[in-house]
Order: sequence, then C-alpha cells, then structure tokens
Amino acid sequence: MKKNVIMLLCLLCAAVGSAQNWQPLFNGKNLNGWKRLNGNAEYKVEDGAIVGVSKMNTPNTFLATKNNYGDFILEFDFKVDDGLNSGVQLRSESKKDYDKGRVHGYQFEIDPSQRAWSGGIYDEARRGWLYPLTKNPAAKTAFRNGQWNKARIEAVGNSIRTWINGVPCANVWDNMTPEGFIALQVHAIGDPSQEGKTVAWRDIRILTDDVEKYATPVTSAPVVNCIDNTLAPEEVAEGWALLFNGKDSAGWRGAKLDAFPEKGWVIEDGILKVMPADGGESTNGGDIVTDRTYKDFILSVDFKITEGANSGIKYFVDPTLNKGEGSAIGCEFQILDDLRHPDAKLGVKGNRKLGSLYDLIPAPEKKPFDINNFNTAVVIVKGNHVEHWLNGEKLIEYDRDNQLFNALVAYSKYRDWPNFGNRKEGNILLQDHGDEVWFKNVKIKEL
Repeated sequence: MKKNVIMLLCLLCAAVGSAQNWQPLFNGKNLNGWKRLNGNAEYKVEDGAIVGVSKMNTPNTFLATKNNYGDFILEFDFKVDDGLNSGVQLRSESKKDYDKGRVHGYQFEIDPSQRAWSGGIYDEARRGWLYPLTKNPAAKTAFRNGQWNKARIEAVGNSIRTWINGVPCANVWDNMTPEGFIALQVHAIGDPSQEGKTVAWRDIRILTDDVEKYATPVTSAPVVNCIDNTLAPEEVAEGWALLFNGKDSAGWRGAKLDAFPEKGWVIEDGILKVMPADGGESTNGGDIVTDRTYKDFILSVDFKITEGANSGIKYFVDPTLNKGEGSAIGCEFQILDDLRHPDAKLGVKGNRKLGSLYDLIPAPEKKPFDINNFNTAVVIVKGNHVEHWLNGEKLIEYDRDNQLFNALVAYSKYRDWPNFGNRKEGNILLQDHGDEVWFKNVKIKEL
C-alpha cells in the first residue's frame, strides 16, 4: 500500500513537471538569440555551456537575450572562477537616452568572495543594492565555490525572488521595471591577474506560461519592499501597518495641536518634509505625533537629512508633558549630521550623535550612514527592552525602568520630567528642529 502511494505521488509530480512549458534560452551549440552589449569581454560556447572570459580595459560586458520578458520563472546552472564577480540581469534595459546605452536593471548576484552575496539582488547602474544577503544571512552558504550551482529566479508582478541550490536567497517587492531582457554579465576587472578568468552558464530555460500557477507559494527569505509607502503582501500578513500613506497627513497631528500643523511641514512626491526654519526646537511647524499610542512594536522609518540638519524620531511620547517651548517629551532616536551640527560635540561621550538614545546612551562612532541618500532607522521595543538600528546594523540596546536607566535620566536634560522613558506606551513623534529633513516609508508592526 505504502509503495503504491509513493508511486502515485511520483506520477503526479511528473505530470505537473511535464505540464510546465519550459523554453530553452540557449541551444547548447551557439549564441543564436543573444547579443553582446557595452563591453568587449569574450563569450564562447564550450561543452554545452556559455563561457564568459574576463578582459582588461573593458567595462562590464553583457550577453543579452534579443527578446524581453516580464513575468517568468528562470532556471540555469552557473559556475565561476574564484575572484571573479558576475551576475545575471533580468527585466533589464539598454537605451540610448540612459547613460549612452548602459545596461541597467535587476541583477542576480554571482559572488564567490568571502562576502558571499550570491543570489542577492543588485540594481545595476541604477539604485545599487536592493537585497544584499545581510537581509538573509542564512542564504550565504547556499553557493558552492568552484562547482556548478543551480539558480532559480521567479519574477511575478512586483515580486522578484531567487534561490540557489534550492535555498531561498532574495525576496524583493518592486515595480520600477515590469519587463526587459535577460543578460549574462562578465564583470570589468582592474587587476591583470584576473584576466582570463571565466564564468559559465548552462541549461538556461524559462517559463512564461501560467507563471503564477507554478511559482513557489512561500519563501523563508524576508521581503524587502522597494515601493515607497506601501506594504508588500508578506508585510501585511506579518502585521505591518503604514503610519504615513505618502499622500496626506492622515493619522498625524501636531504634538501641541488638535490638527496637523498648517505650516512647517509639506507632503511632496510621497515624502513628508520638515521645512527649514531657524534651527530651533518646534519653532516653525512644531513636532508631529501619531493619533494613537503604541506599546510593544517594531518601528521603521526612512529618513534623509540636509547638511548640518538636526531632527529625531521619538517614542513613548506624552504630548501633555510639555505645553511650553521646545519639543515634546519622549525617548529619542537622534537624527543628526554628526560632522556639521554643533550638537554632536555636546552631551556625554557622543550621546547626542546620530542613532543615539538622545542625551542618554551613545551610538558607536562608526555606523552605516549616507547623507546623500535615504537611510533606515528601526526602533524595536519589547517590554522594557529597546534597540536602535540603522541601515541593518544594531547601534544600541538598553533596558529601561530600572536603577541604571533611571540613573542615566537623573544626569540628563530629562531629569525634571517625571517617570521619563518608563511609560508603558506612548505616541510616535517626528521632530521639527528647524532644519530640512525628509521622511517616507514610516511603518510599524505591533508585537
């Protein structure tokens, strides 16, 4: 009986597999259906595989399909020499009006280095890394150096997901390019000792019919949502909620007002902006707070600052504590240009610098931050335990409502505020400190 059940299951799996209308992208003999773009690295066919050969004094070279593809499942085997970076482009483009025809778009990373980001998603010649494997460290061991590896890419609507050797690697939600060509990359090299190294691909096949039917139902790879002010389906399922919808001030009011400030804040192109004023605390539009309070949560906020700017993200805020001048009172994830704002030199041991628990606990001096782009601040609260994260790196963690925390408060600017930082719940606040700062993708998950 057991043997019959197993046989039946095998037959069913075979039937499903045969129903999938896979199409070869490479005939195993020549490069018909492909064209070379941008660089002059060599591509040749050897033993039923496409082999790319690195070459000095040439930019990144791409062997691209002549056809474009939108929704698809792509599978292929690949092998790369140690030390040679490579990748496979998908939904990519080459246009005369974009950087003189430079290939740009999503790239499945092939990375044999110690960094081990194979299977991650890079946005070639456009936005850079969308999904480094710091987002999914468990996948870093999927790639086998010096051996043939099996890759799978599922591009369905806004979802782009990758696997190596059956291990889920990347999971991106994005809508920038709905279709484009597929291309095999030979990366530019700057070291003559790297010349002549190879990367090879074989058994390249694509499925474009009934893609949703054959797509993998779920993946353990955490999703990265690249569409501003939205929630990916996985985020909705996990309980995330938007605090800013990218269109209006719904859910927010002035910290000392019953409505949203009439000046000092602007919503443009999906961005919530604090407008520049005199650099003072709440002297223009004033702080804004959420309509409701939060207890245990993960808060994620993308922010971008102008040079010399000061602002902050506060939590456990009690808007009734300070009705006078200055900011509303609560624990603060400091936002600051450490290099140019004088506040960075005040406080104790740098506890007023970027990412610090303002005036209480300093963040590390070295931290991942780019003043020219958006950065992601994350605050995690579980009971009395709190963590500050910046761009995927944990900066500080602390426990509140204990003797040590209360001692820190006693020697801070918050000493005169009763029970500071020990509230069970409070509002979320975005600070007006008189400098231009941008916010987007403000979302929260209650725990």
